[in-house]
Parts: sequence; structure tokens; C-alpha cells
Amino acid sequence: MTDPHNGHVVVVGSFNVDHVWALPVLPRPGETLAGSYHTGPGGKGFNQATAAARAGARTAFVCALGDDAGGQWARALASADGIDLRDLRSDAPTGTAGIYVDADGRNSIVIGPGANAELSSAFIDEHRAAIGAANVVLTQLETPVESAAAAFALARAAGALTLLNPAPADAVVSAQLWALSDAITPNETEFCAQLRRQTGTELDPDTLAALDDAQLHAHCRALLPHGSVIVTLGKSGCFVSHADGALRGDAQACYRVAAAAVRAVDTTGAGDAFNGALAASLARAGERPFGEHIAYANRYAGLSTERAGAAAAMPNDADLRARFPS
Repeated sequence: MTDPHNGHVVVVGSFNVDHVWALPVLPRPGETLAGSYHTGPGGKGFNQATAAARAGARTAFVCALGDDAGGQWARALASADGIDLRDLRSDAPTGTAGIYVDADGRNSIVIGPGANAELSSAFIDEHRAAIGAANVVLTQLETPVESAAAAFALARAAGALTLLNPAPADAVVSAQLWALSDAITPNETEFCAQLRRQTGTELDPDTLAALDDAQLHAHCRALLPHGSVIVTLGKSGCFVSHADGALRGDAQACYRVAAAAVRAVDTTGAGDAFNGALAASLARAGERPFGEHIAYANRYAGLSTERAGAAAAMPNDADLRARFPS
């Protein structure tokens, strides 16, 4: 029997208006540099929802927006991409982000939460029907951790897969949210920060990819013993670690997937592209081996770096298949 909810993703998270400066090198403390400026839509939640929708999943986005130009823009953009927007209307301004991007596509980002900080567990509960109808529920931590946990509790009760992107790196994840997460997707900086908070283990993000598979697998098991850990490693691809007896269709408990061969111009939002595409792929064909979904998300994230911007850079499924025919 076909699942009537097949291909349904709910993203709970943030929307930001991005203010972006492109310049040859990232500024150092006390340094003033000249660069070119543009603005665009962003926020980890909205980026991921846009990616999920363009990757082919029916997507709902639960968020908080200000009653201002930024909020109006978010509503128009969601409508244009066919995203089912469920927004709490806040008296606070819509969230913002200041982003510097260097000539190699590397970035530094500062966010101002604004309305994102107002997303409440009570508002999440108002949308329990949408969350309960999803195959995959995805969240990050630019909104209150309590709202993320509330969404995952509803998802778990309905049998949906819960996918946590523990970002930004300074976010404090509650014990409840860890317990409710089926899989987590930190980048190397986020992984090291969360591992230090949870276990006291100190690792260097810059050398994390150089650890052998057994070492990295052991650290992943320490961070989330019951679930799958996918560490995104930039140019080094990603590392996947499953709990014993829960390999999600894979033949191995741990393995690496190489990065897609691309010509990156802007890595802003690449992690969000990976998360949204992974959620969409899992929702559309969850019975396939997990590694196939990771490979799809890896290619999708790579293609997103060939375009400037965050949400605006998210490709659609047809673009991806044209760029990577195999």
C-alpha cells in the first residue's frame, strides 16, 4: 500500500533577511574592508524548507515572522515555492543575518534572532496535525530549543523520522531533544562543540576529517548512542555513523561519502541545502538504503555552492539530475 503522506516534510525553524558582503578576504578584528553588498532570504529553517521543496517534497514550514517588510517577503517567497507556511506573527522584527563571504566562498555569519526567538511550544502544538502527517520532521536551533523538542515529541508520537541539525555551534541542546532525535547532522565545528558539551572530549574541527573511521565512529556513538550521526566535513565530504542494530538499510555501521566535484562560489547555506535535500529524499523514498539519501544530499549541497546566496541558491531536482546525470 502506498503511504498517503509519502514525500511530506515539516521544517520547524528560522527565517532571516540576509545582508551579505562579498570581499577578497574575511575581515580580521579591528579591520575595515570594502566589499560588494546584496540582500536575500535566509535563516537555517527557511533555507532547509526551500531545499526540501525544490528537491521534490511536499513541505510545510513552521516559523515566527515579524509584521514588517521581512515577514511579508518570507510569505511571498514561501508561496512562490509552494511551501505551506505556518507562521506565528510576532511584534518583534523579522530575524536578520550579517554575512561576509570571501573569494574562496568561505563565510562568517552573525544572526539577530528577532521574531525567531518568539517561536513557542504552544504555537508548535497548534500545528500538531501537519507535524503528525509528515514523514520527516527537520529542525535546527536558531529558534528556542523547547519548540524543537515539542515538534519532535509530536513527530515521534506519529511515527515520523526526526532529523536535528544542531546548529549554530553555540546552541545548547537539551537532554530531551537529544533523546527525541533519530539522526543529527552537525558540521565539523558543531560536532566538536556538542561533543565537548556532552562528553568533555576536546577535538579540533580543522583536523576532524583526518581521524580514522574507527575513532570518528566512536566519537559519534558517544554523542548520540541511539541514533545516526552525519558529520558534514566541507571539502572532505561527510561521515556517517549508525548505532549497532540500526543501520537504516546500510551494509556498514560507518562510512564516508566524498564531496561532489563542484566549483564553489559561495558556501553560505550549503549545510542547509544538505539537510533539506536529505529530508526530502528520506521522505520520498525512505525504504532505500540511507547511503543513497546521503549521496543525493551531498550532490545537492555541492550544486548549491555553485550559486550565490542562501535560500536563493537552492537548486531544484531537475537541475541536480542535469548537473549529475549518474
